[in-house]
Amino acid sequence: MIVGVPKEIKNNENRVGMVPSGVKALKQHGHTVLVQSHAGHGIGVTDDDFRKAGATIIETPKEIFAKAEMIVKVKEPLPEEYNLLRENQILYTYLHLAPAPQLTKALMERKVSAIAYETIQPEDGSLPLLTPMSEVAGRMSTQIGAHCLEKANGGKGVLLGGVPGVPRAKVTVIGGGVSGINAAKIAHGMGALVSILDVNAKRLEYLDHVFGGNVQTLFSNFENIEKAVREADLLIGAVLVPGAKAPKLVSKELVSEMSPGSAIVDIAIDQGGCIETIKATSHDNPTYTVDGVIHYAVPNMPGAVARTSTYALTNVTLKYALMLADIGFKDAIAKDAALYKGVNVYNGKVAYLQVAKDLGLPYEAVRI
Repeated sequence: MIVGVPKEIKNNENRVGMVPSGVKALKQHGHTVLVQSHAGHGIGVTDDDFRKAGATIIETPKEIFAKAEMIVKVKEPLPEEYNLLRENQILYTYLHLAPAPQLTKALMERKVSAIAYETIQPEDGSLPLLTPMSEVAGRMSTQIGAHCLEKANGGKGVLLGGVPGVPRAKVTVIGGGVSGINAAKIAHGMGALVSILDVNAKRLEYLDHVFGGNVQTLFSNFENIEKAVREADLLIGAVLVPGAKAPKLVSKELVSEMSPGSAIVDIAIDQGGCIETIKATSHDNPTYTVDGVIHYAVPNMPGAVARTSTYALTNVTLKYALMLADIGFKDAIAKDAALYKGVNVYNGKVAYLQVAKDLGLPYEAVRI
């Protein structure tokens, strides 16, 4: 199979869909890998590094999309890439389609076989291709939030861990999944007073055990959310419903009741965000203020630590890339139930039920 790795074009997206070790593995399986020139420069990987691994360096994305049977990316295609996609081409990347009707329509019109990293799901319910980026985003969210709270950045001038004789900052994390627990770990490690909310009682029991009772665990209901958000110096949204739009758990009215100079970091922005006042920003212009509260909502947060993120991502994506290249799309999704769940669009139809529901589109499962 001919596999294409284009350079990412999203704002400040320095990650790349594959590292040289992945290229080498595909070459050892007899496949051809086309990598766009300078695709790896954001992580310190040169074109020569890719050549040594066996890749062919291509100058333009147009040529890569025209030749490749499978496109391996990090982020979803942007409008300028839509017309480069071809019928029956495999697109293997993060997609986050539930809040993206235009992208979904483009994939349907081009009849792309689109596999989303974030919905590949084994029987145990885990999301192995989303996990490493959730870990990165969770850990980043606390350090970004701490930065937002600095007075020079518009914050209230609070140090998360305080100092002896001065109160510590209060951090509220909504969602106790992978992002949430990583956000809480960093916040707790920095000395903040941390509350973490979740709707799963067993997960709360686990979190209480992990943190040794040093983090306040709360069931995520209206009353607890209201109280925890009002008191928070830093609010971190870390809610995830696999493949679906994030539920809006914090209203505009509740945001207005936070104290001036507080900060919000919404990790769930890829799926539309869980804060009513949130809107996607970029690394170039990452924050804005509503009712005196700083909002940060960069969809590709891990792109800021691109080297760590790319290697962590390739660790988990390569397995399925090899499977797709070795036996083809249909046989691969028939063989692996987790990969089957990754199919979001196929043959002009939405093939993931939650995406179809959120976008009001017909659903048609892939027949295997």
